[in-house]
Amino acid sequence: MLSDELDAIASETTFSGVVRVDDGDRLELTRAYGLAHRGYGIPNAPDTQFGLASGAKGLTALAVVSLIEDDTLDLDTTARSLLGPDLPLIGDDVTIEHLLSHTSGIGDYVDEDGGREISDYVLPVPVHELATTEQYVTVLGGYPAKFAAGERFSYCNGGFVVLALLAERASGLPFYDLVHQRVCEPAGMGDTAFLRSDELPARAAVGYLLIDGSWRSNVFHLPVRGSGDGGVYSTAADISVLWSAFFSGRIVSADWVAEMVRPRNDVPSESKRYGLGFWLHASTDAVILEGYDAGVSFRSTHDPHSARTETVISNTSDGAWPVARYLEERHAL
Repeated sequence: MLSDELDAIASETTFSGVVRVDDGDRLELTRAYGLAHRGYGIPNAPDTQFGLASGAKGLTALAVVSLIEDDTLDLDTTARSLLGPDLPLIGDDVTIEHLLSHTSGIGDYVDEDGGREISDYVLPVPVHELATTEQYVTVLGGYPAKFAAGERFSYCNGGFVVLALLAERASGLPFYDLVHQRVCEPAGMGDTAFLRSDELPARAAVGYLLIDGSWRSNVFHLPVRGSGDGGVYSTAADISVLWSAFFSGRIVSADWVAEMVRPRNDVPSESKRYGLGFWLHASTDAVILEGYDAGVSFRSTHDPHSARTETVISNTSDGAWPVARYLEERHAL
């Protein structure tokens, strides 16, 4: 049985997190393992809220596309038209489409090609100074462009914070409110929000990473509150709800769903393709959300034809990957 096989992998890898499998409208399995809080011995539960790291990029993309649908923004809107004099190293020709598809070429404040370790403290300012999207302007600047806009794919965290900033300025609403009103509310994602790491609610898991043989929380590794590139908290159940709402057109229209999951770039280094805010399977129509950061690992894969969803969320840096690989090989979504 799948549950027995997962129990064995979880035991072997000391997995900490939640696994959920939905087969259409039927919940096939949900299992929780490990601890949400190691100090107090609080176990993870199926409804524990976890950080999703870059899984938030899908929500950012949906919020931005919803603004495109109501003519507040356009794919051709330039970043410069809303940035004004801020972030002068971003090219005047960089558009929202470039940012959504990771083809903007802008320099990245957290460059994943930089060879850093997941345990490194990479932020140039104290984490508590990054609590609003506008505050990220101080860390986004100063990074020269890597290449001309539209030239090629290069995964860019900073590009999605810029998207959040543009969405705020165009709409006049805080980014967190935009995601809540335009993504979470229409989808019915009641347990999803950009929480502060220094005031987590009772059901939220603390993220942990192993440093010098000890488990330490990630509170000094990540911004106190995330933005467009990552940092949202959610549950496995809410992720299932997100996929259902997305593909049924309850967040953005069916035409925009098709546009967002249209392959725009092959990414051989990841054995995947990319659309607008979503990873795509290399050879099938499966759509993927994925996140990896200090004390966070997450992957959710959805097959729009069978409506099968497989979600693995962990509150450790690498915990999700053995379980996610097993599910991928077992079902080959």
